[in-house]
Amino acid sequence: MLDSGALYRLTALAARHHGVSLDDTEALEVLAAHLDVKFVAGEADQELQIVLEGEEVTLAIRTEEVGNDASVVAAQGPVREALLSRQRDFAQAPGLVADGRDMGTVVFPDASLKIYLDASAQERARRRYNQLISKGLGASLELILDDIRARDERDMNRAVAPLKPAPEAIILDTTKMTIDEVLLAVLDEARHRGLR
Repeated sequence: MLDSGALYRLTALAARHHGVSLDDTEALEVLAAHLDVKFVAGEADQELQIVLEGEEVTLAIRTEEVGNDASVVAAQGPVREALLSRQRDFAQAPGLVADGRDMGTVVFPDASLKIYLDASAQERARRRYNQLISKGLGASLELILDDIRARDERDMNRAVAPLKPAPEAIILDTTKMTIDEVLLAVLDEARHRGLR
């Protein structure tokens, strides 16, 4: 599975580590093009481990601060272009599940199935809060909600690859759905199209 948001979060974290300003597009482009990152598969029940420049950063890239920085980084065209071929390299037989705000519109415009998962900002904030708390990270539901709204606004209105569903995408509002219900709905759509 490709989580494109992780690549933008990694670029943002690398910028922090190297003291690169988030408005220095040229330096961010260089960082993005040369990210020293490894995705290490754990046991079947373990989360994928992410290593940046030799440091395990799986949890570090999931903080709200890095997420906000990633949204700023992702708005910059040269950075997106630097990461595009890296994202497309993940597509190998037999197929790929890709997660990201421009997967169906920019990165994989010819994908066989495009599903635009949506939920209310309040529900996404609640889910994010629970996720952070379950990992032992401190969190404020109110701040997370504010951050989500600001990030959505920024991402929907950016000049390059704005957040929007692809015209042929199936829009699935998951606000009142469980994870299992979302998974079943997606698998049903895949089966309907003859995908496995």
